[in-house]
Amino acid sequence: MLRLIAFLIFAALPAQAEEIVLGLSRDEVAITANFDGSDILIFGAIKREAPAPETGDLGVIVTVAGPDHPVTVRRKDRRLGIWVNTDAVEVDAAPSFYAVATNGPLREVLSDTEDLRHHITIPRAIRSVGAEVADSRAFTQALIRIRAGNDLYQVLEGEVDLEEETLFRAAVQLPANLTEGDYAARIFLTRNGEIVDEYVTAIPVHKVGLERWLYNLARNNAVVYGLMSLAIAIAAGWGASALFGLLRR
Repeated sequence: MLRLIAFLIFAALPAQAEEIVLGLSRDEVAITANFDGSDILIFGAIKREAPAPETGDLGVIVTVAGPDHPVTVRRKDRRLGIWVNTDAVEVDAAPSFYAVATNGPLREVLSDTEDLRHHITIPRAIRSVGAEVADSRAFTQALIRIRAGNDLYQVLEGEVDLEEETLFRAAVQLPANLTEGDYAARIFLTRNGEIVDEYVTAIPVHKVGLERWLYNLARNNAVVYGLMSLAIAIAAGWGASALFGLLRR
């Protein structure tokens, strides 16, 4: 009897009006010795059980986030002619990389309430609690400014192509200085700033080849890595000295 009641309740619920069907240009990103960045094309379609609503503009938001790490942000002031660290704020978790792309102005496709709930914009994706400095928000803004200057934080308004409110695509450029780990790609559909559907997937980013071997050696056997680095430095110095000796003859 309970199963029948649950089935009738579920059947009475309205079907999802709009649903995301997603595709990726690549399932993973490999960091090699000559890695200088990569582009990820995120594309998909909007599946509907009924015609699109006639009211309310459709918004598409794409975010790509790298692994979260705690960060210490310090402020420097000039004291007695010397620049010294004065205040510091511990950011509990900040994504190592974060890009948010939209098909229109962010303030029009996403309401502040939905942003607060899903942590979509860059300031909301950074978690900083318990700061004892009065203007701790300035430290978060400084972190965003620094990482934006290194292409690690990107706001790509209007970079999502939406065709006939059905097909969409967005290209996100990953810089060369990536942090290894799983990158979360999230896609949101909005109507009048309210989220109507969400899709989440992961993009593994890992070192391969020589880069991976050196990385594992440095982490798992630091003594061998140090001796090998020392031997390479000695060999390079001896080789350079021998070469200059030949050139002087």
